[in-house]
Amino acid sequence: MQAVRQDPLLGSSETFNSFLRRAQQETQQVPTEEVSLEVLLSNGQKVLVNVLTSDQTEDVLEAVAAKLDLPDDLIGYFSLFLVREKEDGAFSFVRKLQEFELPYVSVTSLRSQEYKIVLRKSYWDSAYDDDVMENRVGLNLLYAQTVSDIERGWILVTKEQHRQLKSLQEKVSKKEFLRLAQTLRHYGYLRFDACVADFPEKDCPVVVSAGNSELSLQLRLPGQQLREGSFRVTRMRCWRVTSSVPLPSGSTNSPGRGRGEVRLELAFEYLMSKDRLQWVTITSPQAIMMSICLQSMVDELMVKKSGGSIRKMLRRRVGGTLRRSDSQQAVKSPPLLESPDASRESMVKLSSKLSAVSLRGIGSPSTDASASDVHGNFAFEGIGDEDL
Repeated sequence: MQAVRQDPLLGSSETFNSFLRRAQQETQQVPTEEVSLEVLLSNGQKVLVNVLTSDQTEDVLEAVAAKLDLPDDLIGYFSLFLVREKEDGAFSFVRKLQEFELPYVSVTSLRSQEYKIVLRKSYWDSAYDDDVMENRVGLNLLYAQTVSDIERGWILVTKEQHRQLKSLQEKVSKKEFLRLAQTLRHYGYLRFDACVADFPEKDCPVVVSAGNSELSLQLRLPGQQLREGSFRVTRMRCWRVTSSVPLPSGSTNSPGRGRGEVRLELAFEYLMSKDRLQWVTITSPQAIMMSICLQSMVDELMVKKSGGSIRKMLRRRVGGTLRRSDSQQAVKSPPLLESPDASRESMVKLSSKLSAVSLRGIGSPSTDASASDVHGNFAFEGIGDEDL
């Protein structure tokens, strides 16, 4: 195996992250000073923490955990997300904050009160819930997130299941509530805004959800009820995000002409049957966030396959101690579930076998992006027709 030469300047991820942190801070011309930063929980509860403008994502996450009294060994089970709060109070996820980012700078540089930072669990496999539920604060965070997801309609609940969940709420049986919720469709999924896909036909309006090692597409075909198609991440050979700026109608590609908004597309090559790969394209402003979700699901699958654990040891600072908050804040218990929304329809699967769905021929997406933009999937598995 040929050794790869490493630039001494980038000799460690910590050095590289430090470089990116300084670059972000200097670009936005933000001096280093102590500030108060608001972080929201999934149920809308506000957690105010004192941080430095130069603190990276891990620093802020640690400060929030300290404020809530979440144990150090559970911090890695949660992440910070940049979201946009819509008029109805729902969150539209923009991206997961990366390690090198400065959360304060990231959210304030957008210069809009719509953008917030939200704490949410960072893993996909519900088996890891057991680790989190062992702790009182962890249990309360999961419970608050799950109640919020049900109220938003992200988790699909029948009237009978809703009645059972509300009964467990009234008994304050949080663990039993979560055990039942784990059996529900789309538990732990992240839901995106309505967008457009070329599955099963061109320009098809869909709602995409990510979770349980799959992308779920909810759609309505003409004259039919709401349906769902699922794409397992282990059947995606690769995927990529491409961007383009379409010219306004009637204009020519010449200097000085106005341009439209950036168009983002997530395209993945999917194993429809034993010997047939097909491209599926989703056009959405949240395409980058969808790609991040796919990569994190693959990473989690690979860790599990290798017998590892997602339990992360938080990086210790030079001083060897972690900052603890002088004042702590309890996670508020959410109110009882409201009556189920009568306007929400039940869904049926598009097909028990995706290969049986009538799909139009989908060519590969435009090849203007370089090969380095393609995300190879190490969790991709060759399968036979009997597995579909």
